[in-house]
Amino acid sequence: MTTKQKQSTLLNIALWTAQVVLAVSLIWAATMKLFRPADQLATMWPWTAEHTNLVKLTGVLDLLSGIGLVLPTLLHIQPKLTRYAAYGTVALMVAASLFHLTRGEASQIGVNIFFALLAIFVAWGRQAPLQQGIK
Repeated sequence: MTTKQKQSTLLNIALWTAQVVLAVSLIWAATMKLFRPADQLATMWPWTAEHTNLVKLTGVLDLLSGIGLVLPTLLHIQPKLTRYAAYGTVALMVAASLFHLTRGEASQIGVNIFFALLAIFVAWGRQAPLQQGIK
């Protein structure tokens, strides 16, 4: 195995790890937002008590992002959709950070920033020119 092949394999492992971590986290958040009763959800995330429609919207967006980060590349069906899902995840995390900042909840945006950075890595790593030799 050449050095380039080893680098390609390591990059692929890192990308898949990032994609799975993001997908599992987003799908978990989506199931919480979409299926947990509002009063129980508000004990975990106090902001949800005041914004029930936003909770449902972000739950759907979380679910779509989580699915989009894994399935297109895994199934080799329109794998560029994984990159688009990563872009969407970055936008979602930026919006979530801004939302929390406007509410004076700056201490809660660490996870959003971490997920945004992971999504940026996935978007970068799943670019077409980088895809050559990475599956």
